[in-house]
Amino acid sequence: MVGSLIPSSRFLAVKMLKNIPFDEAKVIVELGPGTGIFTEKIMKRLNPNTHLVVIELNDVFYNNLAAKTKQENCHIVHGSAGDLEKILSDLGLGKADCVVSSLPLSNFPKELRVSIMQAVLQCLIPTGTFIQFQYTLQSKKHFKSLFKHVSIDYAAFNFPPAFVYCCSNS
Repeated sequence: MVGSLIPSSRFLAVKMLKNIPFDEAKVIVELGPGTGIFTEKIMKRLNPNTHLVVIELNDVFYNNLAAKTKQENCHIVHGSAGDLEKILSDLGLGKADCVVSSLPLSNFPKELRVSIMQAVLQCLIPTGTFIQFQYTLQSKKHFKSLFKHVSIDYAAFNFPPAFVYCCSNS
């Protein structure tokens, strides 16, 4: 469930957030926020008319995030990324403009990985962006099979160093 024992660095956060369309987005989703390193930075840049939906399965991480997050347009949800469509529907929100993921997808069983990515694809607007970091390039082929455009950035000043995938179909 946890991809690293050390929280992500501010250098990785910069690379993860640089492709989020903060000015135009109506709905931004964060999957697997863990301790909330990216969540805090997203909230600081969040447009007041934009909803941030943060989905965390781990009880401890969820409780910590829920206790410290009081922004009205930020929804902390205790649940699974595979239930993304239902979660957005329950909140009365449409599709997401951007999905940011810290899930350790390469550690998940193939069925779960496929299920989560199907949920992401179903819930992204046609011009939407999926941003994911991983510690290897193992997911490159999989992401290229799902998205027309896949760019990869590298965060060397993170432990361990990480690859940031930015994926879209537009």
